[in-house]
Amino acid sequence: MDYFEKLRVANELTLKYHGRNVNLERALFLSWYCSLGDCKFCYMSSIKDKVDRKKAIRDISRVLAEAIICKRIGWKIEFLSSGYNAFTHEEIDEIAQMVSYVVKEPVWLNVGILKNLDFGNYVEGIVGAVETFDMELRRKLCPSKHLEPIIEMLREAKEVGYKTGITIILGMGERRETIENLFKMIENLKVNKVIFYTLNPHKGTMFENETPPPSIYVSEIISETRIRFPEIDITVGPWIENVPSIGLFLISGANSLTKFPLFKIFGTKIAKRIEKEVESVGRRLSGTITDINRILKSYDYMQDVSFDISKEVLYKIESRRLKIEEYISEYIENIMKNLKKV
Repeated sequence: MDYFEKLRVANELTLKYHGRNVNLERALFLSWYCSLGDCKFCYMSSIKDKVDRKKAIRDISRVLAEAIICKRIGWKIEFLSSGYNAFTHEEIDEIAQMVSYVVKEPVWLNVGILKNLDFGNYVEGIVGAVETFDMELRRKLCPSKHLEPIIEMLREAKEVGYKTGITIILGMGERRETIENLFKMIENLKVNKVIFYTLNPHKGTMFENETPPPSIYVSEIISETRIRFPEIDITVGPWIENVPSIGLFLISGANSLTKFPLFKIFGTKIAKRIEKEVESVGRRLSGTITDINRILKSYDYMQDVSFDISKEVLYKIESRRLKIEEYISEYIENIMKNLKKV
């Protein structure tokens, strides 16, 4: 099957199993601390010696404000994200309850290795940072982030009833033929979601002078994954530098988009271009990236949900309400400032 035939088949399968709606997703970063800090591509590896764990943890009120704005505009929370050992199990559990409560949906976790998967129904899925399907390359790029504990965690998550996902970064020098490793992993672990990122060359890493991978290559990887696994969710994080490739990635098989700097581009020409790219291939966004009225339209995030949220957590959210509203106003003000610059 040649490249163009792969695109045609992948597009047909995406429409059949996922329809025309495209989700906008945003990862909620909880901390810039990572106890490993030696993945060669990661920004956190370039700041490891400068980061204090306690100071690197974000104010939970700010995180909740960000989550609430995402809910207002119809963006999905991709997952809660942090480096390894930034939080205790109890802290992660509490944050997951808080975020799921304010957005009225269960959340996914991508926070390193979780030893206990005893969360309530406020957690929907567990993500493992696999990073690359080239295992020889992976051992070089992620010397301390061993694959075996990640596989074990994903197996256990599936056994206790959670959905599972994996992250893959394309363009780090992986050998094309090793993609079969990815397919075997998806099949063996019954993975529900694959998140493809493209290399973002961070200053201070070995990739700082490299360039992201060609869009044709990324689209072919996506299309082959879609053809092999028609029902799986495929998210692609193209970064704003790759906005012109969004349409291509969607017809290749992606059904969700992530990695957009929400507060910098909302309502701008870049945002409008993203919408046009989506529309150009017959898709429609489930959320918005341009409608300011949606940003301003509030809702009662303290209304009850069906999740098993503890009374202590509810009290902590309520006690932060003034601060949360402060941060929401700050975020909106920054969005408006960026719009005036355009």
